[in-house]
Amino acid sequence: MAIHEKSLIEPDHILEHEKLVVDGVDVSGHWNTMILPRTLTDYDDDFEKVIQRYPGGENVHRCWQCGSCTNSCTMYALNVDFNPRYWIYLTRLGLKDEIIKDKDIIWQCVSCNKCTNICPKDVRPEGVMKALAHWLEEEGHTEKKPSTIFDEEFWEQVERTGRIEDSHVLMHFLRKTRQPLMQEWLVDFSKRMLRHLPFAHLFRMGWNFLFRPRTRGWGRTGQVLREWVREQKEAAHG
Repeated sequence: MAIHEKSLIEPDHILEHEKLVVDGVDVSGHWNTMILPRTLTDYDDDFEKVIQRYPGGENVHRCWQCGSCTNSCTMYALNVDFNPRYWIYLTRLGLKDEIIKDKDIIWQCVSCNKCTNICPKDVRPEGVMKALAHWLEEEGHTEKKPSTIFDEEFWEQVERTGRIEDSHVLMHFLRKTRQPLMQEWLVDFSKRMLRHLPFAHLFRMGWNFLFRPRTRGWGRTGQVLREWVREQKEAAHG
């Protein structure tokens, strides 16, 4: 099914006379709009399967382009360029380059799930939007989001020591996202801890910050976990 929304057609493919009179009838503007055809040959037959491997994208093949997702979309109501139906259409055709053109707005999905609730084919468009955003991120078309950076730092802590040291996770996250370490909320939080936490607890927190403890016997367990994660990533991305 072709996409005909005027907003999705490149401007140089739209022919329109601002002033045109035919047999005494004014047909100016959209009444005389002509659209030049465009042929796309650079497509990836396997792209739909790639997106299906991401959490949320499993059902993208079910879409029959009814448009319910876009009609119900919270973001589309604010910005007509945010069009889940169109991106699912491109995904199924394997037109990756067309999706990359919209890389700066796909991530704006607010996860209201209106599209998922109304979809008659259980495509779960909200999940597809997230899958596309993650694909764009992993392929280097967009910068890593703060949530991804936090997840990576969290995982690195577990992988290295088998436990989470909150202060290290937070400190490294702020550094990697180029945020100042001394933030107002963090200073206030620290003051509250100093006032209300027992001295022994504060001492243990400080000691753990300086000399990060490691879960006993974590060496072998960590190795098994790393191997399992690697296998899962290989299976997910073919």
